[in-house]
Amino acid sequence: MATHVRAEAPPARPAWRSRLYRFDLKASPYAFIAPFFLCFAAFGLFPLIWTGWLSLHYVDLLKPDVMEWRGFGNYTRLWSNDQFWNALRNTFTIGVISTVPQLLTALGLAHLLNYRMRGRGFFRVAILAPYATSIAAATLVFVQLFNPDYGFINWMLGAVGIHPNWYSDTWPSQIAISTIVTWRWTGYNALIYLAAMQAVPKDLYEAASLDGANRWQQFTRITVPSIRPTILFTIIVSTIGATQLFGEPMLFGGGVGVSGGSAHQFQTLSLYLYELGWPSRQLGRASAVAWTMLLLLLLIGLAQFLITRYRKRNELGA
Repeated sequence: MATHVRAEAPPARPAWRSRLYRFDLKASPYAFIAPFFLCFAAFGLFPLIWTGWLSLHYVDLLKPDVMEWRGFGNYTRLWSNDQFWNALRNTFTIGVISTVPQLLTALGLAHLLNYRMRGRGFFRVAILAPYATSIAAATLVFVQLFNPDYGFINWMLGAVGIHPNWYSDTWPSQIAISTIVTWRWTGYNALIYLAAMQAVPKDLYEAASLDGANRWQQFTRITVPSIRPTILFTIIVSTIGATQLFGEPMLFGGGVGVSGGSAHQFQTLSLYLYELGWPSRQLGRASAVAWTMLLLLLLIGLAQFLITRYRKRNELGA
């Protein structure tokens, strides 16, 4: 005798509960990310738009509610301003002589820390110590080291007959500031490179060793091509940081730090912006400098994006 077991149907879910479930499924992700976008709109997007509006006006810092329409006059004035071009040139040179050695040194350190060695964990933590040091403390130490009268660096260079003035001369002062920047950020970039190197398959190195490749060949032909996206990321981040360089030259210059030295020899765009906005009280012109810096960063980012896209196309074509 055959028996038929009839499966019981699940209890019907109330319609309002189903709608609430579907609403929760769709709306929850937006609710979770909403605080970030609200904060970004309040503290990022709104100041950006307001700064752009200010850049089209003459605004005195002491009378921010009185605005006089200037159109693009603040921008055209920058074009004919020698101090602006000097600040732009200083930003570029300090950025190059601090970013290039910084990233190359970080790449080499990461490669060394990727080897099996005693105390590897300690060195990986210790290399991040400069990044944890405040800008003020680091700059204060380097100000003592670069002091022309009693600094340790001049004492060593004096032994070979070199006596640079790290404050009044253009290139020595920019090299001194670049040294502070390089010292602070090399360890940070080294750890980023090290994390990327850890993801490179070990089989590639073993196969290269069997083919007779030495350490240098493995580094140039396996490590560097494998972490190329990470290198590009650090270049972009370092470029943005160099464009916004403010604390190191400000503190290094001491009493004339706002103007970037007595002859503006190490005044960056950020310092020029600060000088216009606060000591000179011209918020409109300072806002124009801020938007010019933003446009420069966008152009640099666009150029790097096009270069990356061109390289990928060539690799796929090859």
